Amino acid sequence: MSKDKTKHTKKAAKNTPAKAKPGKKGKKKKPFTKKFYEEELFRLQLELVKLQAWVKQEGLKVVVIFEGRDAAGKGGVIKRITQHLNPRICRVEALPAPTEREKTQWYFQRYTALLPAAGEMVLLDRSWYNRAGVEKVMGFCTDEEYREFLRSCPEFERMLIRSGIILIKYWFSVSDAEQERRFQSRLHSPHKLWKLSPMDLESRKRWVEYSKAKDVMFAHTDTKQAPWWVVPSDNKKLARLNCISHLLSSIPYEDITPEPIELPERTHHSGYVRPPISDQTFVPDRYGGGYEFNEENYDEIDWDPDD
Repeated sequence: MSKDKTKHTKKAAKNTPAKAKPGKKGKKKKPFTKKFYEEELFRLQLELVKLQAWVKQEGLKVVVIFEGRDAAGKGGVIKRITQHLNPRICRVEALPAPTEREKTQWYFQRYTALLPAAGEMVLLDRSWYNRAGVEKVMGFCTDEEYREFLRSCPEFERMLIRSGIILIKYWFSVSDAEQERRFQSRLHSPHKLWKLSPMDLESRKRWVEYSKAKDVMFAHTDTKQAPWWVVPSDNKKLARLNCISHLLSSIPYEDITPEPIELPERTHHSGYVRPPISDQTFVPDRYGGGYEFNEENYDEIDWDPDD
């Protein structure tokens, strides 16, 4: 264990472009370049690795909720958070529609099974707030079930917090115009068509109804113990950096990066004879023979310019 344990303080990323104060001549904003984004994202992801180690060592229980409209960017930030983390410590849960049996259970019952044990982080890609959003707008629950959710949800979350769970809730806010652009992009991309379900298209028609439902949900569940943190997400890259930076600032942790590891030398067994390589079945080499692989060019390719 490193002797230099540095306490992580609650502050945003240092390199985040500063906002110019209105009416004053200040320094020009730094350009938000692709290079800056990638370097800052990598730096934040390294901090996430340190946070993960701290969560494991201290036996913390962390739940992070990601909510927002369809195409608001929840999946993108979840992907960047988990990119370098151990799935045994940090896992993502995205429940499908409830079964007929689950519909007869206490509403929160199937979500409690997803809660973390000591030393775990759970990222909920949508959560129990389905009842306050899609179920309310689409008529999948009764008015009484909806009212009961608004009454019981704050107390349910207080109960989780009293049990020792660290609960953080994010709402990704996307504009009408930007959501439309992203939907159009999905329509014309065969790799993204799976992201457009009939429910997504129906929710697009009910923009105002979802807005009203969100306002009511915030009025009842934006509590002192479990506040909603709104992430403006018209710019996906800014949203990712801002959200990850805030997540890191919300959980005090220490850098317990171990000392550099030295790999032991392999043991050589002179009497061991490996079976002939011809006994093994290999996948067809469809690319190695006809394509030149250049690592430098590979790194420079912009695989998804809209990502």
